[in-house]
Amino acid sequence: MTFKEQDSRKKSFIRKIFAMGERNGKREFKGSFESTGKGLESISDLELDSAFLGSTDSLMSRDQEEVQSFRVFVATWNVGGKSPHTNLNLNDFIKNDDSADIYIFGFQEIVPLNAGNVLVIEDNEPAARWLSLINQSLNNPINGCSRGPKPATGFSGSKFFPKPSLKSISKTFRTVSRRKLKSCNCTPLELERKRSKDFWFRCQPSHVSENGISSEEDEEEDPSVFDISEISIPESGNEMKYGLIASKQMVGIFVTIWMRKELVPYVSHLRIASTSRGIMGCLGNKGCISVSMLIHQTSFCFICSHLASGEKEGDELRRNLDVIEILKNTQFPKICRTPDGRMPEKILGHKRIIWLGDLNYRIALSYSDTRRLMEANHWDELLNKDQLKIERDAGRVFYGWKEGTIYFAPTYKYYYNSDTYAGDLKKSKKKRRTPAWCDRILWHGDGIRQLYYIRGESQFSDHRPVCATFLVDVTVVEGGAKKKMPGSNMKVGAEEILSTNSSYYYP
Repeated sequence: MTFKEQDSRKKSFIRKIFAMGERNGKREFKGSFESTGKGLESISDLELDSAFLGSTDSLMSRDQEEVQSFRVFVATWNVGGKSPHTNLNLNDFIKNDDSADIYIFGFQEIVPLNAGNVLVIEDNEPAARWLSLINQSLNNPINGCSRGPKPATGFSGSKFFPKPSLKSISKTFRTVSRRKLKSCNCTPLELERKRSKDFWFRCQPSHVSENGISSEEDEEEDPSVFDISEISIPESGNEMKYGLIASKQMVGIFVTIWMRKELVPYVSHLRIASTSRGIMGCLGNKGCISVSMLIHQTSFCFICSHLASGEKEGDELRRNLDVIEILKNTQFPKICRTPDGRMPEKILGHKRIIWLGDLNYRIALSYSDTRRLMEANHWDELLNKDQLKIERDAGRVFYGWKEGTIYFAPTYKYYYNSDTYAGDLKKSKKKRRTPAWCDRILWHGDGIRQLYYIRGESQFSDHRPVCATFLVDVTVVEGGAKKKMPGSNMKVGAEEILSTNSSYYYP
């Protein structure tokens, strides 16, 4: 068959589709020819291409959007430079919410903030231990068995048998590959059109894979996006209820995100950015880790931070500056378009944002006045002196952000393994620390409703953990657009016309 004959058959085939649509009363291919008074046999090739590509837009628009609510558990904990021991039970920490769809854990000071960890190389062993403990709690091992290393497993190594890296530990807890999580699967309109046209006219196949990223990108990963977890698909994840989505460490800051495994396939565009705000404004002993992702059709950003310390007058301004610089300087790698526009490159461009961490804001009172109000249970008066509340009310920081009402006692500073505040037994004013609500969780954007905001009571650290649960609205496209290849709706129509031995049919 000559090329001219093939081209003629293609155009004849498309005209049959239009005719079938008219007979069935369908409106996918409407209007463009009726308005000109032309018949199907007399339309030009240019008009035919235009009408066909426009029909794919109609098919895309037939997918209806709906809003679903997902339950998100968020926890922040400054663990005081201590590595978790084998008897530490996180069930007391997260027992308040065993039905969440998404878990975000943010830690500060998972390693001592000494010169070795800050200037030389960070110690990943505590992070690996935290991952193992979280997996143990979330996935409720059956008959005492769980996937991945147990907390009791020693991570220590030797010259000949080095301890496992955080990369290798993280692999165990993934339910899908890293490439799928970072890929674009929202199918931009231009790509949708090209794929549809390729399908019908048998053009040369493009380099775009099923995951929506090019084969060139498959060959080389971007080290700036994922510094911790080079993840492969586990051999068996059937027994896991939750899978690891992201984990990242910057000196003492560590954030890890887990998700119900049924929801994991709907995550895409995963990106991670670190912003240092420590010594000289450039070292990682202070700062934040930000995680950006798309869940279904809604963009999310989670920020775990450790801000400037100190309870002298004026130290709150340094914390304000940390927040301002983090919002200004955090930049996510560019990524392809989504149905609502370009995926955000800045924190505030996301639809749903949650900020957690040791923000280090103190109470603007003396130690004795603070303790007096606490003993008298005058919590409202004490909260009015909270530096973060004062700075937010004045519009100097976190303008437009929200925080739930605090109904718990200050979370800092305690003696280790004790319920006694550290200042109660200190005679020296220099070593005494005034109790404060250092550990906080805030959010920004519509479609976020906080269900509770509490603190945990573990005595493991000199801080108490703080956790919150939210109901978060997510835009979902009905019809499972994520699981369908472009052109799948059109393929059904083609099968009504063509036999399976046609040269234009994809088996």
